Amino acid sequence: MKEYKLLSWPDLPTEFRRMGFRRLLSEMSQRHLSEATLLKRDGVKPSEVRALLRLLAERGVLEVRTAEPRSGRWRPAIAGWLRRLTT
Repeated sequence: MKEYKLLSWPDLPTEFRRMGFRRLLSEMSQRHLSEATLLKRDGVKPSEVRALLRLLAERGVLEVRTAEPRSGRWRPAIAGWLRRLTT
């Protein structure tokens, strides 16, 4: 899965000047966000998010990286709990 971060604030075309896009860009300027996270944002349709990502990539202001696999944060706790139960 890919993650995206905004490298610099672009001059946006009119169709991307709504508040939902500004919130999205503000979050992307602070940290890497997965596409799944971006698609869940209120006020912006998934097709609009994808169009924005394409525009930002074309303008060269988007850093794209492969997300590191997530280890379930509960998995170690559950494993320890199960170990204690069986001993």
